Amino acid sequence: MRRLMFPLMLLLAATPASAQHASAEDSAAVLATVDALFAALGAKDGAAMLALTAPEGVATASFTDETGEARIVSRSWADFAGRLAAIEGTPAERAIDPHVHVDGDIAMVWTAYEFTFDGRFSHCGIDHFDLVRREGRWRVLNLTWTRRTEGCGRE
Repeated sequence: MRRLMFPLMLLLAATPASAQHASAEDSAAVLATVDALFAALGAKDGAAMLALTAPEGVATASFTDETGEARIVSRSWADFAGRLAAIEGTPAERAIDPHVHVDGDIAMVWTAYEFTFDGRFSHCGIDHFDLVRREGRWRVLNLTWTRRTEGCGRE
């Protein structure tokens, strides 16, 4: 019997917990925060971006640079927001089929996205948002994204 218990315990420990799907109200509120962050980016409005984020969080990009080297670059929200005004052109980001999960005061959004400058395609990838609810309002704690120009469904 002991020989059967250990493998059974390992199997149960390896079984993933089921994610909590968001209520319609929570899902809408979380996505409204993500949409507002995209709007702040498009307006290059650092103050609006900081109002939507948690100051201890970070924005992290995963990409391959011009030399072919895989890179991961993180910036504080203050640094990220401070760089918005220097962006040339009009940036726009669009979420594609976002998936929202909420458990209490934490939420996660996983979505494909497309990024354009002045209406022209720039790149695509996956966005992963970690959000926290503080004082009844959702804030983006962390945003991690991939960035690529191939495999975007445009080929």
